[in-house]
Formats: sequence, C-alpha cells, structure tokens
Amino acid sequence: MQKNIASRSKWVGMMATAVQNNGIETLVNGNINHVDVNEEHVEPSVITTNSSAAGETPEAEPPEIDIVINNVVCSFSVRCHLNLRQIALNGANVEYRRENGMITMKLRRPYTTASMWSSGKVTCTGATSEEQAKIAARRFARCLQKLGFKARFNNFRVVNVLGTCSMPFAIKIMAFSERYKEHADYEPELHPGVTYKLTQPKATLKIFSTGSVTVTAPSVADVQAAIEHIFPLVYEYRKERTKEDLLALQLRRKGQKRKRSFAHIEIEDNDFEEEAEVISDEEDETCESDKSWD
Repeated sequence: MQKNIASRSKWVGMMATAVQNNGIETLVNGNINHVDVNEEHVEPSVITTNSSAAGETPEAEPPEIDIVINNVVCSFSVRCHLNLRQIALNGANVEYRRENGMITMKLRRPYTTASMWSSGKVTCTGATSEEQAKIAARRFARCLQKLGFKARFNNFRVVNVLGTCSMPFAIKIMAFSERYKEHADYEPELHPGVTYKLTQPKATLKIFSTGSVTVTAPSVADVQAAIEHIFPLVYEYRKERTKEDLLALQLRRKGQKRKRSFAHIEIEDNDFEEEAEVISDEEDETCESDKSWD
C-alpha cells in the first residue's frame, strides 16, 4: 500500500558570498558561492505545503544572488626608505607623481596598482580577493628588492573590500528609508541610492531602487554578513521591476564590466605586533610588470 507523501517546499534565500580561503565551499568558477537563508527571516505565507497522491513533486530551482568582489584594498610596509626617483628611472610600469610625493606601479597578473611613499608604506588596490591581494603585495615587494632596496614584507592587512550584488526584485527605497531612519540616509538630490550604515558588522551599504546593493566593509566576511543582515529588511519593501529599472540595471552591469577603478583610499597608520616577514628565495614571485604596458 502506497502512502501519500507530503512535501514541504523550503524557501531558499537569495544570497551569496565571495569565495576566500576561509572554509567556504568553492564553486566551479572559483569566484562566488551561495548560502541558504533561515526560514525565520521569511514571511509565513511564503511557506506552503503540497501533497500529491502520485508521490513527491520535484522542487523548482530558486534564483540565486551572487556577491561579486570588485576591489580589495590592502597595505603593507617594506621597512626601508624608498628613493622614488630611482624607482621611477629604473622601474617598469611606474608613474612618478612628484606633487603627491608618491609613485604608482602596476602589475598585469594580478591586475593591480600600488601606491608607494618614500617612508616605505605601500597601498595596493585592484585585487578581487584577499588571497590575490597578498600575492600582488608580495610581488610589489619583490620588484623593490630587484631594484636594490632591502625590502621586507611587513604589516600586511586588508583595509577595505568593495562588493556588489543585485536583488531579484526592485526596492521601495523611499518607504525603506523612512522605516529605518536611524541607520538609513536618503538624499535624492545628492545620490540616487539609500546609504545604510551598520555598526556590527562594520559596513556601509548603498541600496538602489533597481535592487542593486553596493557594500563597503573591512573584509570579505563582513561583506557577506552585511548582505545577510540587509536582505530580510529590504525584502519587506520589494516590488516588481519596471522597464526603466531593468534598463538601468543592465547599463549598470555593463559599466561594471568595462570600467575598473583604482581609487586611492586613505589609511590610518596603526602599530602592529606582527613580526617582519622576509621574502625568501623559495618564495621568489616573478615580477609581472612587463615593459610593454598597454
């Protein structure tokens, strides 16, 4: 005798996180991953129970939201004085900005840009993961060693991460900003999105009516936590996308693919107890600063 099987469809959260070497399972593409959301964050009316005399009905695959890491900013110190003029004359892919008292050096792989000061402080931007940022930082230090400086890889830290994602629905940002006045700031004459600031985790989110969300946080883990925090809040103010929203979203995605910015971010100097790490010959990373820079 066959028994009727009652199937309960589970609501799967539409969220994701960028993959780092932090225990998160890697997908085939190696860039992004997705996680499920707890049912407690979803309205009870969404969860339904279906029964079928023939058996269990297969569940349709829910849409997913991918968090894309666009930029990872890191800093480190080489613990020696840098002669900027010497680097500008002998180095490859270097631009000397005398008015700013710094030079910029570029790498092809990973595609990054470093800002170097005579004090030995270096800021690296353009990486798309924390691991890639550290590889780029070590290669910049190796390039300085090849130019004759006694550079040491010291005080490396990730200072800022920029991530973006797109919700599968539009958002009523006016009602959302009025509901969360203590954290949200909406000035349509100055900026088309809502600025939402979190203290735990420390992050700043830009929420747009098209469903796009931009997150700035100190680490990739904080970017993921910020998206998980904001999702149930914006879900209450979801709406159907209009043709204008779809067009704006497509233009925004095209702009992100074509444009790659390396904005310099001011970093406060902190004292670290981390011991200086010497770049050994076994870890010799080939300097990818080709002289034929396009």
